[in-house]
Amino acid sequence: MVSDTQTAYALALHFQLLRELQKRQRAAQRLLELVQAQYYRIGTGFVGTPIVCHALCEVGFEDAAYRLFLQRECPSWLYPVTMGATTVWERWDSLRPDGTVNPGEMTSFNHYALGAVADWLYRVVGGLVPLEPGYRRVLIRPRPGGGLTWAWARHRTPYGMLECRWTIQRETITVCVVIPPNTQGLVVLPQKEEEPKEVGSGEYSWSYPWKEDNCGFLSVDVPLSTIVTSPKARAAVQEVLTAFFPDWVFVTEAVLGQRTKTLREALSGFPEKEKVIEALRETLARLDGIGPQDSV
Repeated sequence: MVSDTQTAYALALHFQLLRELQKRQRAAQRLLELVQAQYYRIGTGFVGTPIVCHALCEVGFEDAAYRLFLQRECPSWLYPVTMGATTVWERWDSLRPDGTVNPGEMTSFNHYALGAVADWLYRVVGGLVPLEPGYRRVLIRPRPGGGLTWAWARHRTPYGMLECRWTIQRETITVCVVIPPNTQGLVVLPQKEEEPKEVGSGEYSWSYPWKEDNCGFLSVDVPLSTIVTSPKARAAVQEVLTAFFPDWVFVTEAVLGQRTKTLREALSGFPEKEKVIEALRETLARLDGIGPQDSV
C-alpha cells in the first residue's frame, strides 16, 4: 500500500515501480492533485525532494514542476532566498517568516539535501544528461519553461567543459552547446519535431522561432484549473467579474466552475466579453509579474 504523499507517488513514478499503464496514470494524476492542493508548495523531505520535479516532468506535467520550483511561499526552494539565504537550509523553515530561528533540533543553515533539486536544474532546465559513464556520450535536451528567458549550465567532465546555454528573445530561441574533446553529443532542440542531432566535439549554435507558452503561469489562456489553485488569482478574477457584473450573484462560480476551459473560453457569450478579458489579462499579468503561485 502506498501512502498518499508527494514523495510516495514521486518514488513510484520515477523508479518505474508501477508496471500497469492505468496505475501509472492514476499515480501521476494523484501526484499532480497533491501538488495543486498545496498551492504548488513542496511537500517532500530528504527522499522525495531530489525526484519530485523529475517525476512530474516524466509524466508530462512540466508546467507543474516549474511552478513547484519557482514557488516562493514557505515551504519552497525560493522561500529561503526571499529571506536572504545564500546557502541551502536543512529545514524548509529554518528561518521563520517573522525572522526567528526555528527552535527544532534540525536547524542547519548549510545542508545539501534539499538542494538536490540542482540535479533537475542541470538535466531539465540546463539539459545536460550523461548517456555513458564519465560523460563520454551526452544528451543535450534543454526544456525551457516557467517563464524563464535564459539558462546556462556547465559541467566539468573528465574530457573538459560541457555546456548548454539557451536564451529566448523577441520570439526567437538560441541554443548554444559546447561538447568537450573526444566525446559525442545527442542534441534534442526544444519545440523542434525532428530527429536528434548527433554531434562531435566542438561548439554549436541554433536559432529559430519560439512559440511562447501561454505567457507564463497566469493568463486568460491557461486552464481554469490553474487559476482556482491560486487563492490570490481566484480572488483577483472574482473582483474583476464582480466589477463588470455586479448584479450577477453567481458569476464567479459560473465562470471558474468550467475548469477544463480557459478564462477566454468560459466568457464566451458574456456581454462586453473583450473588455472583461482585457481587464482580466492585465490583472493576471500583474500577479504573474511577481512570480508563480502567489509569490511574495
